[in-house]
Amino acid sequence: MSAETLIWVVVIVVAVAAIIAVGYVVLQQRRRHRLRERFGPEYERTLQERENRREAEQELLAREQRFSSLDIRPLDSETREAYAKKWTEVQERFVDAPGFAVTEADHLVTAVMAERGYPTDDFEQRIADLSVAHGRTLDHYRQAHEISGRAVRKAASTEELRQAMVHYRALFQELLEAEEPHAVNGDHHAPRHAGPRREDARPVRGEDERAGQNERNAPRDSRGR
Repeated sequence: MSAETLIWVVVIVVAVAAIIAVGYVVLQQRRRHRLRERFGPEYERTLQERENRREAEQELLAREQRFSSLDIRPLDSETREAYAKKWTEVQERFVDAPGFAVTEADHLVTAVMAERGYPTDDFEQRIADLSVAHGRTLDHYRQAHEISGRAVRKAASTEELRQAMVHYRALFQELLEAEEPHAVNGDHHAPRHAGPRREDARPVRGEDERAGQNERNAPRDSRGR
């Protein structure tokens, strides 16, 4: 092999290696962007909990794989209306029995998860499964669940219980209204996680007239909602 030929072989090998390296970096960046978009705040939270970015992203990819194997389904209108009515009743009970209402809210949110097809036996697994489609409201659920645990021990203030109801409502509304993403088939097929729609941010309503009275008594967030 002549020196000139050898030089050309080296140039080609280096060029191919460079193309492969660039392609790998691009794919990594695209996957990272997709995971950030899909998981929202959960991406950064997982990154903080793991030793490095690669481990964190592998964890999120594993969650997507598990999620794609679950039979997550939307609620039909009749079931959605029934749960909305139950939520209205729970909010009404908050005025006289806030601790009991928060415990009921916790059970109601769990019931909706089960109705949608989420396994509900283990809390941490619930968090992992919900993070795929509800990453932007998941911290609400964590905070509400923590307060609910203290409410059982009668160790939560009325204001904390009110906040728990607001937190539970954020996830409850999404579970009632949202369509889940399709099964994950790869980086290019995973849909972007969408936050709550503007109309979803309104309080859940069962019967309009009854809900109107309830909204005057129900727990509200810091902006009066």
